[in-house]
Amino acid sequence: MLLRKLEQFFDSEISGGIVLMVAAVAAMFVANSSLYPYYDGALSSYFTVQLGENGLSKPLILWINDGLMAVFFLLVGLELKHELMEGKLKNPRDVVLPGMAAVGGMVVPALVYFALNVSSPETHSGWAIPAATDIAFALGILALVGDRVPSSLKVFLLTLAILDDLGAILIIAFFYTADLHLDYLFLSIIPLAIMYYLNRSGIHRIAPIILLGTVLWVLVLKSGVHATLAGVITAFFIPIKDKWGKSPLHALEHALSPYVFFLIVPIFAFANAGVVLTGITMDDVLSPLPLGIALGLIVGKQVGVFGMTWLLVKMGVAKKPFGATWLHIYGVAALAGIGFTMSLFIGGLSFDDAFHMNEVRIGVLSGSVISAIIGFAVLKLAPAEDGKTALKEAEVTASEVQEPAQ
Repeated sequence: MLLRKLEQFFDSEISGGIVLMVAAVAAMFVANSSLYPYYDGALSSYFTVQLGENGLSKPLILWINDGLMAVFFLLVGLELKHELMEGKLKNPRDVVLPGMAAVGGMVVPALVYFALNVSSPETHSGWAIPAATDIAFALGILALVGDRVPSSLKVFLLTLAILDDLGAILIIAFFYTADLHLDYLFLSIIPLAIMYYLNRSGIHRIAPIILLGTVLWVLVLKSGVHATLAGVITAFFIPIKDKWGKSPLHALEHALSPYVFFLIVPIFAFANAGVVLTGITMDDVLSPLPLGIALGLIVGKQVGVFGMTWLLVKMGVAKKPFGATWLHIYGVAALAGIGFTMSLFIGGLSFDDAFHMNEVRIGVLSGSVISAIIGFAVLKLAPAEDGKTALKEAEVTASEVQEPAQ
């Protein structure tokens, strides 16, 4: 009975969000208790891997953020390739609405943040923090609402969040790259070329590609480009079909998912969500950095996602998700403001001092929690799937299909 309940929990859409929330709460508890010196000391302690005179020596927090999160981005890359080749992103027409909503949901929060931080040059680098959406949390809250929302809304949110992740990857690549070391970049061509050959040959065993991806990770890290991008690049060399018709990509995606959502991401949350509340005043909470992040996630995401969706529908460029009302779409726009994992990750790239990182945590956590509450409340209050609207849209679609035959 217990094993069956555990299986049901881990198979549930809300389980990843629950584990993530528990890890974040645990981090806040430890950061504000007598355990904090041990917590901070462990994360600051150096771990070294060395071969001869060359090696990597980094504090544990960076091994988590650069190393473990590369596996997270490997899974993101696998999902992106799957959706581009076989799924929701394969048909360009299906991407227009959530794609433009994702663009609005990245641009407007960045503008809100910058408007509040324009007079603080030292915080300008954090402009991308509120631009991200946490897929696990957002889908978990949507699942809590139950069957009151049309299934098309889940597809809309999932596609939006996937494209949002793609946008975050591009932002990291172009705006969060340290000083380039071209020698290591040139060396990275070697594992890339071998992975390309293995991909084209329809290899079934993925271990060689993963090993080459690890070499690529080291070279990318040494080059100054953020190392997690190696995870995304490696994912795109995993064959979607091998020469026997099986899918190494699907197998790896299925195998990685539980480890990423129930181990890697919670470890990241525990290591990065430890907000120190001692001495924090309301003036600190309302200072430009945390306020810009929080309002970017709460206001910027709602305005960007909902506004872009409304504009495209009213212009006739796209149609609302099947059976969804505007209240449903507004609720999803609010859920897109749950930035958490990706926002904390970009925050770590933006600032390397404890003071600013604590402000980042305050802004991300407050903005994400408020966005989750608003999104959940709106979707709970929204009417169930609008049958009349859905029927009307179906009739319009049917008439459009029949017209050429007349």
